[in-house]
Amino acid sequence: MLEGKVCFVSGAARGKGNGRAIALKLASKGAHVATGDIRYEEAQGVAEEIKAMGRDSLAVKMDLGDYDQIKAGFDKIRKELGSVDVLVNNAAIMTNMATISAMEPDAWEKEIAVNLSGAFYCVKQVFDGMAEKKWGRIINISSVAGLMGGYGQCSYSSSKAGLIGFTKTIALEGARFGITANAVTLGIIGTDAFSDLPEKVREKIAGRVPMRKEGEPEDVASAVAFLASGEAKYITGANIMVTGGLDLFVF
Repeated sequence: MLEGKVCFVSGAARGKGNGRAIALKLASKGAHVATGDIRYEEAQGVAEEIKAMGRDSLAVKMDLGDYDQIKAGFDKIRKELGSVDVLVNNAAIMTNMATISAMEPDAWEKEIAVNLSGAFYCVKQVFDGMAEKKWGRIINISSVAGLMGGYGQCSYSSSKAGLIGFTKTIALEGARFGITANAVTLGIIGTDAFSDLPEKVREKIAGRVPMRKEGEPEDVASAVAFLASGEAKYITGANIMVTGGLDLFVF
């Protein structure tokens, strides 16, 4: 389905993370996959898993808030794997938990830089190459917080809302070049970060989901793999909800 395509997934280092699941899923569909993460050693481990599947892979150390690191990383990917056909902007941080009154400007800037500007920087690195080949897939991972907001999460929710708007602009500018751009908006997913929460807290959060359970990284990976495939060639500018219904109005 993606035989011979070159994919890049940011934030793919964590053992039970969405990025790792996405990278492995794309490799299982025949793609060569590069991973970028500030946790370089862990990203290398994912690259080795992909190589064991018979695909080419490469890990690059990358702070998604640093344009120079991103440019250098993509230069290396182009040299070793070729130009990127599928870009998945998955990397994000949610370290800035504070109300608007208490939020420090530096903390706001950091979260916006990694979650939103980093996606823009990555798209800048691949868009012209995709346009030249008349084929490309750009998939941005957003969050239900970008639709519903989040108390004490104004920087995170703003960055994720921004990704959805950015996705639609990419779709408009890329359509004539055979480039599709879509967002995948996530609800509660059972990643390492979610598992780190106390059991009672996890149960309370999952109880707000109409399906009464959290999703799995594989659910996210399956949605991304579909959007990256030829089967989704006429889907662009969409926002695919992987939330278990969390975004729905519930009494």
